[in-house]
Amino acid sequence: MRVFHGFDALPHFVRPAVTVGSYDGVHLGHRALIGRLIAEARANGGESVVLTFEPHPRITLGRAEGLRLLTTLDEKTALLEELGVDNVIVIPFDRAFSALSGEEFVNDYLIGRVGAETLVAGYNHRFGHDRIDCDTLAASGRLRVVKVEPCTVDGQRVSSTLIRRLLEEGKTAEAARLTGAGLKNRF
Repeated sequence: MRVFHGFDALPHFVRPAVTVGSYDGVHLGHRALIGRLIAEARANGGESVVLTFEPHPRITLGRAEGLRLLTTLDEKTALLEELGVDNVIVIPFDRAFSALSGEEFVNDYLIGRVGAETLVAGYNHRFGHDRIDCDTLAASGRLRVVKVEPCTVDGQRVSSTLIRRLLEEGKTAEAARLTGAGLKNRF
């Protein structure tokens, strides 16, 4: 797996299928989405590309009080590599980047710099400071958008927030079950 820091020295990706997110914990919900990303890339003879952020956006935006990250950047990239991701782009998430509109991010970065053809995103994912949704992106016709439905375990939607809450409550076995194989021994 190739890891790139920022957008300045990117190669030409072959028919890239991309996804964007923090992917903290690379939990079962993330794993379902990444699995779909890889399947979409392979079906089109292309490469899978995960765009992630460093630091976590909540840190940059001053909303990190009580935030307990589940993985370091190195752990996250190692888990993504185990899943079979071809490329990871680490976006330096600063105030200037956070100010981009969803359209600017999609046009200038996803399409302009990465060459994205397919976007694989969670059912409720939004882009940019104006939080445009996947339906809006799909309607633009610039990208093929594949929305992945939420992953649930025992009726609960798996999320990094839920896993953090379980850890705070001391429910480490339950939290580990939601992360999947990669982090079970960490808690």
